[in-house]
This record gives sequence, structure tokens and C-alpha cells, in this order.
Amino acid sequence: MSDERNGSVEAVADGAAVAGLMRGIDGALRCRWQGGADDYIAYHDREWGRPVGDDDRLYEKLCLEGFQAGLSWLTILRKRPAFRTAFAGFSIETVADFGDADVERLVCDPGIVRHRGKIVSAINNARQIRRLREEGVSFAAFLWSFEPGDAERPGSIDQAYLLAHPQTAASTRLSKALKQRGFTFVGPTVLYAFMQSMGFVNDHVEGCICRQPCEEERSRFMRPK
Repeated sequence: MSDERNGSVEAVADGAAVAGLMRGIDGALRCRWQGGADDYIAYHDREWGRPVGDDDRLYEKLCLEGFQAGLSWLTILRKRPAFRTAFAGFSIETVADFGDADVERLVCDPGIVRHRGKIVSAINNARQIRRLREEGVSFAAFLWSFEPGDAERPGSIDQAYLLAHPQTAASTRLSKALKQRGFTFVGPTVLYAFMQSMGFVNDHVEGCICRQPCEEERSRFMRPK
């Protein structure tokens, strides 16, 4: 969890302090970091913590978490349609073939974050995923092999725990493995935010309306092999 997703540890609900939760106008309790913004609520309810096994979707989110570093996640979320257009829907095979002209095109694109290093990194990472596939391993299978075990997760998630753990042993292992394979902008804090968002862990705070549905999705999800 990064930036505003690492928000205050308390919110007021029905006059009582509830750790890490906020009651919306619909009466439902959600993780406080969504802040009540409509687009943030939609992301929180429909995407964050839901397990994903599609290579291109995982690649997209890895790229966006890298672009987010140092910025607001809400900024990236609102720019996501422009990012998808600029990066060909985050098709790994298409982006892996991007060249110098594409870098210059992206650096001049006002709809995205025009950070040359992050743009080059996104293209490089697509190429590293293609290399992985050429070895007969899907990107999803590689990533999910780093899913933390039950012993690495606390029995009860709350905001105080999340604030104290912006990176974990599992995200550190994954970071090292990706860096060894030539990936860039994949530090352990970025990767823990990635693991949270793509359902490798369920960090919806206890009491959030999405915690149990995400648990159920994770229990049904077929881990890529």
C-alpha cells in the first residue's frame, strides 16, 4: 500500500473510531484510503485485492505502480485510459517491440507521466517478460510463485499493520528475483503495493465490505502454473 493508500489509521463511523475504515454515503464501511472519491471507491470495490492471472493485466499494473512512485495513485488511476492508449493496451508483445521513436512519442504525450526513465523501464520490462515466456514460463506463473504463505500474514489485518509494513519478506523476494532477470523500477515497496492490488494478498481492513468477497475470490482462484 503506497501514498494515500497508506492513510490515517482512524476514521469516524457512527461516532466511534474504527481503525482504518470509512463509512460511505451508502452506509458501507470501506478501507479509509479510498477517501470517498467515486473513481477511488470503484477501484477499491472492483479491483483492489481481486486475484489476477492474466499476463497483460499484471504487466499493466506493474508498469502503473512504477509510474506512480512519488505521485498520487489517484493521479495514475485517472490517467489510466491515456496510459492504455499510449502503451497499446499494455500488450506485452506489442510494447516489447517499441523502439526509440516510441520512447520519444511517449515522452511527448501529455496524457501520461512523461518520465523518460519510467517509460524506458516499462518497455524493458515487457522485453524481460517476453524472454521469460520464451523459456516456457508465463509472467503470471512466475509472479504467483511468490505469493506469501499463511505464516507470513497476520491473522487480523488492520491499518496499523499496513502502515508498519510498506514492504514484506515476500515482496523483497520478488523484487530480488525480478531484478536478477533484468526488470527495473521493481523495488520491494512498489511490489508490495502491486501484490496488494492484484490479489496476491488480501489487505482489505477487517470490517471492510470487500474483505470477505476478496477472500472468497482468492479461495476459488486457480493459481497459474
